[in-house]
Amino acid sequence: VQLQASGGGLVQAGGSLRLSCTASGSIFRINTMGWYRQPPGKQRELVATITSFGSENYSDSVKGRFTISRDDAKNTVSLQMNSLKPEDTAVYLCNANVIPRGKMFGMNYWGNGTLVTVSS
Repeated sequence: VQLQASGGGLVQAGGSLRLSCTASGSIFRINTMGWYRQPPGKQRELVATITSFGSENYSDSVKGRFTISRDDAKNTVSLQMNSLKPEDTAVYLCNANVIPRGKMFGMNYWGNGTLVTVSS
């Protein structure tokens, strides 16, 4: 199972970006999917998650500005980021709990990071 993220880049404060992450490989089922980020010199932190039932969870720092969504037909999770602030600058990583074909339990997978830089 692999996760491939895309959509990062450079944007001015107040602007928007959309990140996407697609899971591929021998997948039976995808449970919770989410986005995390690691700002320069800081630890990784939760941004948002979405369960297989569509229940969303956001960190307080992005609530009301970011929206997470998923397309199960495409094994994709997206993050729409609006009203971006310089403090949103970070490497963003996607995460998914996936039950591979032939397995009974989910395993956690991480995608490649995509850099988001917000200039002031």
